[in-house]
Amino acid sequence: MSSLKDRSVVITGAAMGLGLATAKVCAEKGANLTLVDFNETALEAAKEEVLKATPGARVLTIIADVSKEEAVKNYVDAALKEYSRIDGFYNNAGIEGRQAPVTEYDLAVFEKVIDINLYGVYFGLRYIIPVMQKQQYGRIVNAASVGGIRGVMNQMPYVASKHAVSGMTKNAALEYGRDGILTNAIAPGAILTPMVAEAFKQINPADPKAAEADYAKANPTKRLGLPEEVGKLVAFLLSDECSYINGQTIAIDGGQSNSYGNV
Repeated sequence: MSSLKDRSVVITGAAMGLGLATAKVCAEKGANLTLVDFNETALEAAKEEVLKATPGARVLTIIADVSKEEAVKNYVDAALKEYSRIDGFYNNAGIEGRQAPVTEYDLAVFEKVIDINLYGVYFGLRYIIPVMQKQQYGRIVNAASVGGIRGVMNQMPYVASKHAVSGMTKNAALEYGRDGILTNAIAPGAILTPMVAEAFKQINPADPKAAEADYAKANPTKRLGLPEEVGKLVAFLLSDECSYINGQTIAIDGGQSNSYGNV
């Protein structure tokens, strides 16, 4: 029997990238899904993609801006109304912002990154943890980044927000492990998602593929990661098979964050 059979799993930022990849893996493993995103068109397309891959899967979609507390409360309430419980939560929604040096960073963009990447994650924890406490069971995976375990040039607010996610993960693990809730974070490196593709466009507008190839050269595996590889890790951390991992930020980057330079 699949480890996520009939489990209720909420995924934010589910319309594309790592959220969608994880939704597809979880549906295949039998989970009942609540997919949350602010982009209605992309979210409906994501639902169709999940159902095409796993016909008969239960998929609820909710339009929400995770930086708004009331919107977060609403998606939690909707998931409970549909499935009566929330067993797993992939707290994934986030943005990179723009690339600029520390002293030149646009403050409006800085604030938006913090609102979504930090407050969005916090609001999710604030409203889903009480549900899991009542159940005395829960699995939470927060989306950090390798930018949450080291520095990344020209991405000050992104790095600050993802370090905060790693810290919030540790606190939630300490405070709620006694309630049967395990909270971990993942720290993806360069995974081939639309957000990462956009970053390569900013690095080399004339030839983004060249920027991608240059980045891959520094990775021990000599390639970038695939979204489904991240999805499989998240699905494991959301499952009963994850029974004694708590408060960790797990890098999934081909080993690149272990290096001081090119390998």
